[in-house]
Amino acid sequence: MSLIAAHHASWPRHPAGASIGRRPRWLGHVTQAGIQLPMDDQFQVAVSETGRMEAFSDGVLAIAVTLLVLDLHVPPSNALHEPLAVALAHEWPAYAAYVTSFLIIGIIWVNHHAVFELVARVDRNVLFLNLLLLMSVVAIPFATALLSEYLLAGNGDARSAALVYSAVMLAMSIGFAALYTYVALHPALLADAVDPGAVRGSIVRFSAVGIGLYLVTLGIAVASAPACLVAHFVIAIYYCFQQIRIRSRAA
Repeated sequence: MSLIAAHHASWPRHPAGASIGRRPRWLGHVTQAGIQLPMDDQFQVAVSETGRMEAFSDGVLAIAVTLLVLDLHVPPSNALHEPLAVALAHEWPAYAAYVTSFLIIGIIWVNHHAVFELVARVDRNVLFLNLLLLMSVVAIPFATALLSEYLLAGNGDARSAALVYSAVMLAMSIGFAALYTYVALHPALLADAVDPGAVRGSIVRFSAVGIGLYLVTLGIAVASAPACLVAHFVIAIYYCFQQIRIRSRAA
């Protein structure tokens, strides 16, 4: 057996079903002598399974949604000058902001899961786009605390708090839209049974509509902070319904 043939025999077998529309992961480059060498480590990690990224995202989302409850305060008994029920009722802005933001983060988690049911593998760009999404999500507890504290304030403070809240949500929407659009435009990342055309067809419904709605909340925030919070609750309800219309690729 020749040296080249022996080297060929030592190559790892290409796993069935692992093709992603590009050179298989186990292939390297061919030298002028005709000997194929293993690829470098950088290309080896160019694509990967989605499990680690999803686990990391789930952990970040779980922490963000848990932090929301820290803004709910128990009225101190030694400083209570009114019935407890009345004191609790005065805290309604904190409760309203908590419910709205909890619903928003919960819907982000549900839709994040729905998107990555379509994805079989991720590349470096997907990882960074996902980080940008999470960066805005972890700012939601801060924006929620700010809005609940200043929801009924005067001197323009309520407007400022509502604008910050809407800006954080807009950043989240842009991050999610960028992530989904990138995946939709790179069918090699999708699962084999997913129709790439159907994924692309949901870009407007899933991404562009959300960005437009959150832009509208910026205008509402200028007019009324409570109305802005209601608008965000309505948007969250909109995304409770399935906005990704996907059909399987025909066999």
